[in-house]
Amino acid sequence: MLAAFHQQGILTPADVHVASRLATLLHETDEGVILALALAVRAVRHGSVLIDLSSIAQTTSASGDAETSDSPGVPWPEPGAWAAACEASALTSGTEAPLRQQGTRLWLTKYDAQEQRVADQLRARTRTLPDDLDLAELRAGLDRLFPDPADADQRLAAAICALPRVSMLAGGPGTGKTTTVSRLIALLREQRPQWRIALAAPTGKAAAQLGEAVARSRKTLPDADQARLSGLDSTTLHRLLGWRPRPHSGFRHDHTDRLPFDVVVIDEASMVSLTIMDRLLDALSPATRLILVGDPDQLASVEAGAVLADIVGDTAPGLRTAPFLAALETVNPNSGSIPAQPTPAHCLRNGSAQLTINHRFDASSAISALASAIRAGHIGDTLDILHAGDTGIEFVELDDNTPPSGEVLGVVQAEIEAWAEALRTATLRGDRYQALQALESQRLLCAHRRGPRGVQHWGALAKRWATSDASSSGSPSLDAHHFGEPLILTANDYEIGLFNGDTGIVAPPPDQRSDATQAWFDHGGQPVTVPLARLGAVQPAYAMTVHRTQGSQFKRVTLILPTATSNLATRETLYTAVTRAVHHVRVIGSIESITTAVNTPIARATGLQTRLTFDAS
Repeated sequence: MLAAFHQQGILTPADVHVASRLATLLHETDEGVILALALAVRAVRHGSVLIDLSSIAQTTSASGDAETSDSPGVPWPEPGAWAAACEASALTSGTEAPLRQQGTRLWLTKYDAQEQRVADQLRARTRTLPDDLDLAELRAGLDRLFPDPADADQRLAAAICALPRVSMLAGGPGTGKTTTVSRLIALLREQRPQWRIALAAPTGKAAAQLGEAVARSRKTLPDADQARLSGLDSTTLHRLLGWRPRPHSGFRHDHTDRLPFDVVVIDEASMVSLTIMDRLLDALSPATRLILVGDPDQLASVEAGAVLADIVGDTAPGLRTAPFLAALETVNPNSGSIPAQPTPAHCLRNGSAQLTINHRFDASSAISALASAIRAGHIGDTLDILHAGDTGIEFVELDDNTPPSGEVLGVVQAEIEAWAEALRTATLRGDRYQALQALESQRLLCAHRRGPRGVQHWGALAKRWATSDASSSGSPSLDAHHFGEPLILTANDYEIGLFNGDTGIVAPPPDQRSDATQAWFDHGGQPVTVPLARLGAVQPAYAMTVHRTQGSQFKRVTLILPTATSNLATRETLYTAVTRAVHHVRVIGSIESITTAVNTPIARATGLQTRLTFDAS
């Protein structure tokens, strides 16, 4: 049975090996049970935390990359008998069993335990409201920091996030999440100036951008509130928790050595995996406020879990507990008529805030409208906007069975050549600010890394176009890099303060007597110069995956859509790519691939949302 599923491309050799080895150790011989274990191992690689035996035959793809279509030709067991066999197996019973089972759902024991701990921690932290803020003073602060009626949604979000110990601030690009967070911190420190506050994000790139965004937002505040935001630094979640490399492996901070903070803000929370959330909650003191900030409609973590989506999914403003509603109406009388219920269905409903007003795009912006249509799953509106040809939107139709050529390549080539010339000119002139500004002016995005529509193929094309006349514009540097070449780091380098995902430019030596080629990076709004030889984990960045650009914004974006049959033709991929653009987005692909993407939200199987629901008894 394992061989059949492997031959169909559903299971990898690693899945088969893990399941076979554990079955041997626990003397399990039932092929169906061993198959269930192999599928549970596979699920984690695809971001899911569990499998459901009653539906897995319909939700597992033979492509090996997604779970979106039937997989014919394999011997799927009958669900009822399959679940009964698993329940009777040594693989699901006992403290050392590798699987945990609830009805037809199966978890690897590790992830079952993590989900339960995360749910227990969140429920414990939200059981009561803290009484450490003066509500009258909080209302006065809200009046001062949000005087404009146009910012009513941000004011309400700040009020909601100030009150409980766990809160979620959700919103798309340009809705003012960072502005709200900055003013929220000022509100908290106005009453509790001694509170220690930490800002963190899952990646170094996101952490640096969070720090820069808070610094920019701080300049718009009154002097007293600016002082309340002074001294705030952002860091990665791993660094916040105190990552220890082998042989220690793990984090320094846990329930035996708590993090020394009163408020912890996590940006880009959609990228936080179940495992990291478990570690974070374990390290927080019981009284610490946790504020999760992010866009639940973006791509989730590359690791297992969809924590932000699980938390936010069913917690849109609606029923709230009476004590929370009373406090909220005290600090924000215009919060609206929200019915109270002694026990809302979801334990985190009180702390959920959603920003919906886009402050970055014009209200009639085609990009904003396109993003909204994609997020809502409205395929008709999405296609109408793409075909309308409004300012800021460009659709280049490309049949799934036709390799990009002719006009399609010409459109992209012209933009890449112009971009490369701007980079090279500013670099050879020694203008670091202009060069780094040009670097962020456009991005070529792909969903896949490999294949005819992947980063490797398009990155090689773009590099050839960009360097076709490099010999006449400037000499190539060492190591086959060229002056003006865009770079991306693929690992964190804490010593020089650059992180995985940071982008830079290859630059000439500081003077003619030196042969030490440099690279320029933007660090907190200031150019940083690093010897190129100092950068080990670096590669050209003529094209990037959509996943790598989360948290970033560019003036112009060109997206190479995957084919309709691709497992990455999803709503989250399309939405994330489109919302990277500020002024112009070009979508290259077929009507079929767009239709598939808009109609296919990523379905990660998790049990966290169910665990966060209060037992009505």
